[in-house]
Amino acid sequence: MIRGGFLSEDEREELLGVARDQVCEARIARRANTIILLDKGWTYAEVAEAFLLDDDTPRAWHRLYEEQGLTGLVVYRFTGGQSHLSVAQEAALFDWVRQSLPSSTAAIGAWIAATFEVDYSRPGVIALMSRLGLVYRKPKLVRPQLDPKKQQAFIDAYAKLLREMTPDEAAVFADAVHPTHQVRPAGCWAPKGEDVAISPSSGRERLNVHGAVDLETGRTQMIDVITVDAASTIALLMAVVAANPDKRVIHVFLDNARYHHAKVVKAWLNSPEGRRIKLHFVPPYCPHLNPIERLWGVMHKTVTHNKGYATFRAFAAAMPAFLRDTVPRNWRQFRDALSDNFRVINPADFRILG
Repeated sequence: MIRGGFLSEDEREELLGVARDQVCEARIARRANTIILLDKGWTYAEVAEAFLLDDDTPRAWHRLYEEQGLTGLVVYRFTGGQSHLSVAQEAALFDWVRQSLPSSTAAIGAWIAATFEVDYSRPGVIALMSRLGLVYRKPKLVRPQLDPKKQQAFIDAYAKLLREMTPDEAAVFADAVHPTHQVRPAGCWAPKGEDVAISPSSGRERLNVHGAVDLETGRTQMIDVITVDAASTIALLMAVVAANPDKRVIHVFLDNARYHHAKVVKAWLNSPEGRRIKLHFVPPYCPHLNPIERLWGVMHKTVTHNKGYATFRAFAAAMPAFLRDTVPRNWRQFRDALSDNFRVINPADFRILG
């Protein structure tokens, strides 16, 4: 069974463009429609029945899309015929795409038409991009300061800790988040011809939440604070201790914010209650090594995307309720999004834009 909602807004728009293209081949439009419906939550069997296919065909198209993106759907068993551009024109196109990084096939087609006076259909552009070794991808946020060696050392140490942990130990990831009373518009399905809108919120008042999550159980500790500082750090650690009365040692992973290293925090850690806590610091600039960062994204997708709250009080009630109650109660639904399957990000592997 496939879980819906796997497409980004840009990916969904690109697929919709192919599906609605009047000159697009029916078989290509059908593949695009298949991915759109799977993202909507349809099963392979439901898609197969709608398009009069066998069950394996939507599954194969989805696998092809996962591996090759939209290019795979368009050029799959597609020869494309002879290019309408010369070798020199293709080289110029490649250089232009590499330098300008266009966000849509429409922009590429328009540039080709304006520059070489040659018209390409959308599938034709995609097939041409594939043949030239160009693919559709979204840039990743990568800081040049990332240290691959420190990341690998952290990953190795974390894996070693998990292997050696005894039943009277626990591990949690901690961080702070500051959600603002503001609705976030997001793409959605709606009846054709019916415009939808949401009323904007104040966008001024915000919550300050200092929280922790146990990836093993899904249990969370989330405290509302006036300011995220050393005092809120101690309050959070006290909540973690109180939630784990049977644990001799509780490993807490967090970032290198100054208040996490404050003298009062260190003093509390030396107290009888605080001695049960052992802090582990994630390498600098590495939110990808702290799964609770992904929880904040899930929180916004669930609580603020296309959801308005008339008052800050209503917003302030919905946010903690999701973090404290919904997440632990439905942990099987959320745990894959908060995986600790860490990887090293090396800036040298990327072309840094800007």
